Amino acid sequence: MGATVRYIVRDVDDSIAFYRDHLGFEEVMHPAPTFAIMKHEDLRFLLSAPGGPGGGGSAMPDGAVPEPGGWNRISLEVSDLDNRVERLRKEGVQFRNEIVEGVGGRQILVLDPAGNLVELFEPYPRENS
Repeated sequence: MGATVRYIVRDVDDSIAFYRDHLGFEEVMHPAPTFAIMKHEDLRFLLSAPGGPGGGGSAMPDGAVPEPGGWNRISLEVSDLDNRVERLRKEGVQFRNEIVEGVGGRQILVLDPAGNLVELFEPYPRENS
């Protein structure tokens, strides 16, 4: 069984199109305007609009409503990060930063339509030990 992550989004239809068309997710289920299930390899990915009746977008007892954004993110491992970024820029996808070189690889942060982050990560090749 893989992991499940829920993102709060402003518009579920826009988010389905973004994750499907730009990042290769598959739409599994879209039973209501405020909820959808997407899949990417072993990741089960839930999209919820805030304030919907019941479910992950529901208001809390104190009245606070979930909202998109923040710094938490899913990380998708990719190969050939430079070409991926170039293609996404041509498709009009927005980025939070430029490619960053780290100790384990290279990464960049993509913004989904609601302002949630998706990290595209290209690990450095492993040396044979």
